Amino acid sequence: MTTSVASSESDLNPVPATGPRGAAIDTCRVADLIAQLLVALGEDPAREGLAGTPDRVAAWWRAFLSPDDAATATCFTESQLSDQLVIVGGMSAWSLCEHHMLPMNLQVTAGYVPDGEVVGLSKFGRIAQHYAARLQVQERFTRQLAQHLAGVIGREDVAVAVRGVHLCMSMRGVRMEAARTTTVHAGGQFRRDPVLNQQFITLAAAQWKAA
Repeated sequence: MTTSVASSESDLNPVPATGPRGAAIDTCRVADLIAQLLVALGEDPAREGLAGTPDRVAAWWRAFLSPDDAATATCFTESQLSDQLVIVGGMSAWSLCEHHMLPMNLQVTAGYVPDGEVVGLSKFGRIAQHYAARLQVQERFTRQLAQHLAGVIGREDVAVAVRGVHLCMSMRGVRMEAARTTTVHAGGQFRRDPVLNQQFITLAAAQWKAA
């Protein structure tokens, strides 16, 4: 079996934005709540340096929770492919831990076995960003990405590995800055074939090490 490895590289709007779950994002209300939070923390939202901060934070929430649609993925016919493993790595997506609302950085590697067509490489990153742009947990993110890719290729022959740095663990609680969390979802041939599965895990780990 041959292996191909590829690495991929706000202002407020009066119209309510729509988050990943379809709910409207009330930026004016968010800005007001941020101002209240600053007061509760003993700060003055009107002081120099904080003036405009509530609006900026609200604009960021609106932008972050309004990712591009990942529903369409371009596939290209390639009839000469045979028993080839395609791995796309080097993808980095920021998400927010839904338990503490702190950032987590997710290093993503995805692999699949093409059959008559290949997926446009840029779509992998877009799909990852789409599912990261919400209150999330890494385990669910890994499954959602794998399921979406399986839907794109029309088969379960998909594997996704994610290595996460969670600020909820690095800057609070035990404060272990070097801690990393790894999740793997293997379906179809990746689940049934231990050699294929090991190839994917080895290459994913090598890309994380290189980074």
